[in-house]
Amino acid sequence: MQVIETQGPGCIVQVLWFLFVGWWLGAAWVTVAWVLMALIVTAPIGASMLNRVPQVMALRGRRTIEMRDGRLYERAQLAFILRALWFVFVGWWASAIWLSLAYAACMTIVLMPIGFWMFDSTPWVVSLRR
Repeated sequence: MQVIETQGPGCIVQVLWFLFVGWWLGAAWVTVAWVLMALIVTAPIGASMLNRVPQVMALRGRRTIEMRDGRLYERAQLAFILRALWFVFVGWWASAIWLSLAYAACMTIVLMPIGFWMFDSTPWVVSLRR
C-alpha cells in the first residue's frame, strides 16, 4: 500500500492569495460557518465549511489517497459515531480556539508557515477528518 498526498498550488501563489483574498474571505467564511453551526438544522453545512477552511484561507487542500493493487482509494475515515461524538464534545470549541491561533499566526510573516499548517489541520480538529 502506498499513500499519496495531493496538494494545491505553490507557496508563492498561496501566500499571495492569503494576503489579498484569504485573510478577509476566510474570516467571513468561518463566521458564516459558526452561525450555521448555531442552528441544529444547518450544523452539518457549518461543519463542512469548517473542514474547507484550508482551501478558502490559503488554497491549501490536502487529499490523501492510497494505492492498493494498482488502484487508487480515498483514505478510510474513522467511524462516524466517533467523529460525531468528537465534534459535539470537543471539535466545535477546539476548532474556534485553533482557528483563532492560526489566524493570529498568519498575521506575522515569521509564523505564517505555522498558521498555514494549522489551517491544514483544521479538518482534523473539527471532526477527526483525515
